[in-house]
Amino acid sequence: MAPNIHRPVAAALWMVGSIVGFSAIAVSGREIGAELDTFEMMLFRSIIGLVVVAALAIATGQGSAMAPRHLGRHLFRNLLHFAGQNLWLYALALIPLAQLFALEFSAPVMVALAAPLFLKERLTPARALSALIGFLGVLVVARPGSLAAFSPGLVAALLSAVAFAATALVTKTLTRITPVMAILFWLTAMQTGLGLLTAGWDGDITLPGARTLPWVLVLGLAGLLAHLGLTKALSLAPAVVVTPLDFLRLPLIAVVGMALYGEQLDPVVLVGGAVIFAANWINIRAETQFRGVT
Repeated sequence: MAPNIHRPVAAALWMVGSIVGFSAIAVSGREIGAELDTFEMMLFRSIIGLVVVAALAIATGQGSAMAPRHLGRHLFRNLLHFAGQNLWLYALALIPLAQLFALEFSAPVMVALAAPLFLKERLTPARALSALIGFLGVLVVARPGSLAAFSPGLVAALLSAVAFAATALVTKTLTRITPVMAILFWLTAMQTGLGLLTAGWDGDITLPGARTLPWVLVLGLAGLLAHLGLTKALSLAPAVVVTPLDFLRLPLIAVVGMALYGEQLDPVVLVGGAVIFAANWINIRAETQFRGVT
């Protein structure tokens, strides 16, 4: 077996790219939203991703990843992911960026709670505690007692987190039977098809204009950068090192929202996000100690 790789500085640099990528997705989505609907955004984002992933697969000698294997499971995963992404983009236009990102961080907590049911993993006390703390964090961010705060955008953000959690569970089953490149290729290929169907159901697909086209390119490339950076970081350092760095997305996007869109810096959202982060930390720390990872 190959020795564990532990390069925290390199992991931190990759996480900088990931954080920039996720933030760029949010900003580009906001800029595009006035001209394109969420289905059109997903269509063009997926086309860009498909071209890049296919070229990368061929250039690295992984063309076999494009072979049609396990298509039923790929389709199920991508239906979940497509729904989650559209809900996320819909919420992006309706609620503050920091609130959206904080709720997105609840997805790993949902995975920890659902894994024993769908992946036959044991429900440990740490997982149960992290799920409880994560739920409390979601309540802090969502503030369901305030009807004004409990808006359609907030509901969409919560549903997107559920969809992302379900996607993660299906992805975990796929990684046991197929390479990552195949998952990426069929992600972009199938979501291009889904985007074409949903964006074109009325026979009218709006093409990005001169002002919007650069933001569409940013949206497509930033998504690849964000996930590549996160994946590479996790390959270079343990999750207990990477996760706190990923959480820096929340205060950063709060500042971006304040600077670019005049959003108020809501300390309650930051506190709720910190509680959700603590839930993720408890679960990841317990898992790494259980598996003997340092």
